[in-house]
Amino acid sequence: MTERSTARAGQFGATAWTALGLVYVVWGSTYLGIRIMDRTAPPFLAAATRFLIATLLLGAFFALRRGPRSLRITRRQLASCALVGLLLLVGGNGLVVLAETEVPSGLTALLVAAVPLWVAVLRAVSGDRPRRTTVLGVLIGFAGLVVLSVPGITGSVRLGGLLLVMAAALLWSLGSFASARLPMPADPFVASAYEMLAGGIGDLLLGFARGEQHRVHLASVGLESWLALGYLVVFGSVVAFSAYAWLLQNAPLSLVSTYAYVNPVVAVALGWLVLAEPVSWPIAVGGGIVVAGVCVVVSTERRRQPEPAEAGAADPVAERVPPVEEAEDVRGSAR
Repeated sequence: MTERSTARAGQFGATAWTALGLVYVVWGSTYLGIRIMDRTAPPFLAAATRFLIATLLLGAFFALRRGPRSLRITRRQLASCALVGLLLLVGGNGLVVLAETEVPSGLTALLVAAVPLWVAVLRAVSGDRPRRTTVLGVLIGFAGLVVLSVPGITGSVRLGGLLLVMAAALLWSLGSFASARLPMPADPFVASAYEMLAGGIGDLLLGFARGEQHRVHLASVGLESWLALGYLVVFGSVVAFSAYAWLLQNAPLSLVSTYAYVNPVVAVALGWLVLAEPVSWPIAVGGGIVVAGVCVVVSTERRRQPEPAEAGAADPVAERVPPVEEAEDVRGSAR
């Protein structure tokens, strides 16, 4: 019995660390993938293609594996998924894709890393009195955002692009905050599929409204953009999200939440290695301050919540912090 228990514990540990590694690397790399995709692909139409394909893949999987009835939800749940999908995948991810046409991927990831700070602010506004440590973490994180804004103030990066990313982070936070208070499907995978459907349609309509279909043609989209899109669909929207959803139900939340401050580091490193994006002092210093603030907030808030072993399966919707897929998720699918 002891040998079997030890073997199971070892197997669980290996599975958990593999899943966590996927979330770390894949979600951190989605910012690089978006930056590469943006080189020749229209931002909103590309985002729409990503999420609509991912919806078809998830929907087909559920229909074949569990039967078509597994996709049935109520009208209220459908409306909730639509609202959350629009906030996360049009307001959040869509604006990130648009902003990365002119903002480096690493800097974008660091700005989006402030999502837990915005969520803490929204909780405080709704009447959930924060702890002093949480307030301190939020203040530290926002100080880091000020430092990260220096490239926009000096003109090395377009200030409008930085503001777009900050708006995306705020809208993503609103979607995460709202999803915990709306009637959502019990199955997080089903909820994610409907959210991606709504977000994909929203991105498609916004792309057409911006006239992207007239400015870019399929023949002008380069191979690297297609490969990046495929990577975002398969790994960012399906693989990493599946790993994240599994972790939420099988691993300590305190461990799972570490992705919130590991993803930006991975994104900055990949942007520097692959695209030779400069790591200036505002990015290094401001990014470090933001990550420190997020670490304080996340660790403090986690201590207020029971672990899955104590409270049962965690709610993947309520725990979304982006990041971004994918902070998909944050469901990973949204990253």
